[in-house]
Amino acid sequence: MPGAVPGVTHRQRRKCTVNTTISTRHVVGRSLAAVAALALSAALPATAHAAPAATASPKAACDVLAPGASATAEAAVRAACGQIGVWYSWGGGHGATPGPTYGYYDGSDPDSMHDNERKGFDCSGLSRYAYAQATGRDLLNGTADDQFRTSHAEQRFSAAQGSAPLLPGDLMFWGSGYIHHVAVYIGAGQMVEAYESGTHIRVAPVRTGGDYAGAVRIDGSGTVPPPPANGGTTFGTWGTQVRTHSSPSVKASVVDTFPGPTQVSVVCQMHAETVTAEGYTNDIWSRLSDGSWLTNIYIKGPASLPGIPDCGGTSTPPPGGGSKAFQTWGTEVRTHSEANVNAGVVDYFPQPTTVNVVCQAHAQEVTAEGYTNDAWSRLTDGSWMTNIYIVGPEWLPGVPTC
Repeated sequence: MPGAVPGVTHRQRRKCTVNTTISTRHVVGRSLAAVAALALSAALPATAHAAPAATASPKAACDVLAPGASATAEAAVRAACGQIGVWYSWGGGHGATPGPTYGYYDGSDPDSMHDNERKGFDCSGLSRYAYAQATGRDLLNGTADDQFRTSHAEQRFSAAQGSAPLLPGDLMFWGSGYIHHVAVYIGAGQMVEAYESGTHIRVAPVRTGGDYAGAVRIDGSGTVPPPPANGGTTFGTWGTQVRTHSSPSVKASVVDTFPGPTQVSVVCQMHAETVTAEGYTNDIWSRLSDGSWLTNIYIKGPASLPGIPDCGGTSTPPPGGGSKAFQTWGTEVRTHSEANVNAGVVDYFPQPTTVNVVCQAHAQEVTAEGYTNDAWSRLTDGSWMTNIYIVGPEWLPGVPTC
């Protein structure tokens, strides 16, 4: 059951919310025009940061500035400090592996319109990278809200406690209800953070007023949970309080509950009950190695997981509505609501997949991956994708003009 499923969208929420919304990432392409798409996350609630201190500076001293932290925490501080001066980029740092990536327009902040050209981190991308470098494990793959609720917390500190009990490496969070920002405490009343679009990663005085929510000390000393056994393919999940079921239906009995992101072993997948959750709709379910079922909405990847066979229940539907199937290439490719890289993101493909193209049109010219093209394809779900990321010539053969 390879490829994306017509009419089905699946996204994953991944980044910290600094200025509101979701966005579009600039990518360059291979044969056609513009960028493709992400949404990793439905539009997230927007909350403004507490006002930045006037003395915040990307050139301020960045190192472990106080004793008492674990070796892991000190390594995380130094990894974050190693990124001083790198661009803040909305959605940056949330690739398949920790590290800087190009971001995308957040849909509202004019300063974010060039994030698709800036390789860097958003706030949670930076903390994810710091602890991955320190531990060799991707402990914090998620949004700032996910990181605040992480199962890898050794100790938690309330907002009322301020910064007094904090040690270097502790993660500081902001948000009321939904956590929208995270920074790495380095000691002496200082922190390193990816603050907002248009700025670079910097050192700043801690802010414990406004909507400061408290801090978390990460336990990086444990062993990596082994991937589930029984021959399945391992995927990461996202979200909190995610349930697996005894059959591919949300009405079936609950088998397990995942309080936060984890690993699952997928044996096969199939079309079954249509589910709408977190702003996404998908009818594909994966059978895990323990026999339970999980909607693909909560599995990181496209709507239909690549390389996973059909369970034998239903076959992948052929292209419909006069569409034609094509293979994509590239990673972190996004589709948009219009044939323009600044239009809203509809879907996100972390790796190559199959798309069903209805028609194509000349629109915004895009340069990406060393290619320039102004041709865009409209997919069966109504979204648009630059032909740069579709395998084939610049103008797809056998596909009509829109």
